Amino acid sequence: GCDARSFVLDKQRQRMGSSADGHKVAFEKYGVFLNTSTKRTHDQDTHIPGVIRIIEKGSDTVVEWIPVSESGEHSQFLYSKKDNNVNGACHTEEEMFDPGYEPDWAVISTVGTRIRPQEEVRAAAQSPGVHSQWAFSISLTELKSIRKNKPGLGWSYLIFISKDGISFPALHFHAGGTRALLKCLCKYVVLATSKKDSRLYLVYSHDSHALSQSFDELQLFDEHSSDLVSRFIHDPYAATFGSFSKVTNFLREALRPPDGSRHRPMREMSAGLDLDQQDEPGFEVITCQADLGQRPTVQRQETLTATEWQKHLDPEGRVQDVDELKKKIFKGGLCHSIRREVWKFLLGYYPWDSTAEERKVLVKQKTDEYFRMKLQWKSVTEDQERRNSLLRAYKSLIERDVSRTDRNNKFYEGNDNPGLVLLNDVLMTYCMYNFDLGYVQGMSDLLSPILYVTQNEVDSFWCLTGFMEKVHRNFEESQESMKEQLEKLALLLRVLDSALCDFLDSRESGNLCFCFRWLLIWFKREFSFPDILRLWEVQWTGHPCPNFHLLVCCAILDSERAALMNPNYGFNEILKHINELTMRLNMEDILCRAEAIYQQLSACPQLQRGVQQILGLAQEDATPTATPSSGTGSGSGQGNSPQALSPSQTHESELTDSAPHSLPDSSIEILHTDDGTIETAHSP
Repeated sequence: GCDARSFVLDKQRQRMGSSADGHKVAFEKYGVFLNTSTKRTHDQDTHIPGVIRIIEKGSDTVVEWIPVSESGEHSQFLYSKKDNNVNGACHTEEEMFDPGYEPDWAVISTVGTRIRPQEEVRAAAQSPGVHSQWAFSISLTELKSIRKNKPGLGWSYLIFISKDGISFPALHFHAGGTRALLKCLCKYVVLATSKKDSRLYLVYSHDSHALSQSFDELQLFDEHSSDLVSRFIHDPYAATFGSFSKVTNFLREALRPPDGSRHRPMREMSAGLDLDQQDEPGFEVITCQADLGQRPTVQRQETLTATEWQKHLDPEGRVQDVDELKKKIFKGGLCHSIRREVWKFLLGYYPWDSTAEERKVLVKQKTDEYFRMKLQWKSVTEDQERRNSLLRAYKSLIERDVSRTDRNNKFYEGNDNPGLVLLNDVLMTYCMYNFDLGYVQGMSDLLSPILYVTQNEVDSFWCLTGFMEKVHRNFEESQESMKEQLEKLALLLRVLDSALCDFLDSRESGNLCFCFRWLLIWFKREFSFPDILRLWEVQWTGHPCPNFHLLVCCAILDSERAALMNPNYGFNEILKHINELTMRLNMEDILCRAEAIYQQLSACPQLQRGVQQILGLAQEDATPTATPSSGTGSGSGQGNSPQALSPSQTHESELTDSAPHSLPDSSIEILHTDDGTIETAHSP
């Protein structure tokens, strides 16, 4: 039957190529039936067999459906680049496709087109094929949304809806293929699931040409391949750490409400608008600018020395006055000589109330636990690894990232550096510790400073797990935590500087997606290596408030306010300016600004409740319901923002084979001699 033929055809059409006119068939599926009953036609045939294609036509890409005769003879049909009257017979720029093959069994190699003379068009309109009037096509630039069927109700179907509000007849996929079609569409557009209707995919453009121009100008990537933006969209972490922050049109669009509205300028929101219509997800309506008062002047203090640290330990080794100690660390940081010990407390490896003897027992237990997990992946044979694609993928990605993590740092330079071996093994073992999350690019950036400070494989692993407890949601595929943080940051910035927010809104930068990398890996790529050690230990204290890292973002933007508000700046220029801040920021000045901003906001009696909640000055509102995918965050801004349809939701991930040779065993500790050279000692 038809299903059998469509299966064979699908197999054959995997070898599709470009047509003589340069049109490329990117996707084709037979066994797709158009349901005419949605048009209330009197045609007795309510399901018309046909083929759906995605065709690249120069700079445009179109989706077309064409009826195919069940007898094996394709009918002549009308093709319109842009149909101005779908319900009627008025078609413009019509073309007739004559594939030139018997569609049941022929292998498709080309699709030819020709412009029809006007008299032929009229003749075809007067005597069309049996079902040719149902053929339609739509450019992806004209596509607004795609509606899918309710689960479990017969054949899967899709309904295409244009930006003009026209719904095309439902297409029923009798032989399957909806998932493959959506996967192919993701190469050209962003599909986001509407939170108001889980059956509706909202269609957004990648703006690939504009973004490619920006990337080429900024030289954000080493290679200049034609699918640059496609990789940036579909492999965001790789693109992020190869260049700049994850500034993708996916984020720009996903942070907008479903109807496309954005933040209204403050002056509009206070001009008597109906507040019930303010539908920005997760934001409190601000009707007037609160008087924040004068921002105080803040000074940093001296670092905590080894002598002061010892004063906080009782005779048995318990830490005394923990909160006071954290305040000192927040105000001045740590002397480098005590970081190796104090970081273990800050990251939860050592309990604050443990004695020195208890910590010795703990280290022995944690060491045994670590090497048991390490043995799990170390003992995998080559034969087993060939059948474990996920493990191969993690191994390959980690090896690639380790080879380029902080290689300009003397601690990691050189090909035979033992630090690279430790980076690899700790990250591989973390995959066994948290296999649900596994490894995501960026984790090597988090481990590198920790390993540099602890100089021990086991200690660095357990400190990493403590750090990941704080930031693991940043690396989840849904990216809901990142969107939530960007929404909170936008609210903070609007309260602090509405004029800057209005300017960024006018330059399509109001959702602050250029801050993505800052938040993802806690500014690791923005400051020098020594500055990151100080910044992280300050943030790990939890003082003076939760979400202090958001105030650090505000401080950076505040320090660059005058430059960012250049009237000649657009999205590209703002992106370029932010990118060029890397390694040029004064960390001590940024910390002073961030603390001053906190003191200014916390002293404001009219501070909005949403801001109070972000700063921990008021309790978070209890969420009425919880879903398994919501994680641990409140996600107040998740209710109405569309969720991206990721490639893994439409197909299995393509996993990369690992390099043929694995790194040697790394149960070693790095030891520095008095003359500065490195020695290695194997752990027992």
